[in-house]
Amino acid sequence: MMTPKNRRALVRPHVVTGGRARPTRNIFDLVTLVTAAGDLPLTGLSPEKRRIVNLCRGGALSVAEVSGHLDLPVSVTKVLLSDLVDSGHITTRAAGPDSSRPEQLGLLQEVLDGLRALL
Repeated sequence: MMTPKNRRALVRPHVVTGGRARPTRNIFDLVTLVTAAGDLPLTGLSPEKRRIVNLCRGGALSVAEVSGHLDLPVSVTKVLLSDLVDSGHITTRAAGPDSSRPEQLGLLQEVLDGLRALL
């Protein structure tokens, strides 16, 4: 028999996303980093969206980390994050170093030169 707690767990993600199953933009994977973007007012945001913004004010978190903090499925978290990107409350960036920065390219070139010298 389904208990009220189990029934609520089945309904809640659907309610949290307003019935949507897909985000408005497909920019998220598990390691995409999200950060709060400025001090936009949180009025009008759902409790889950406010919590995401507050979590991301402390620094960049991955989609998987946000999902874990919210105790929601990743698919639901992606819908909420997409809404927050649309409203300007959060920004995203790919995880990992940005190898297009000149200082990183220089470092990589030095490592490559060092390896070649050993051969």
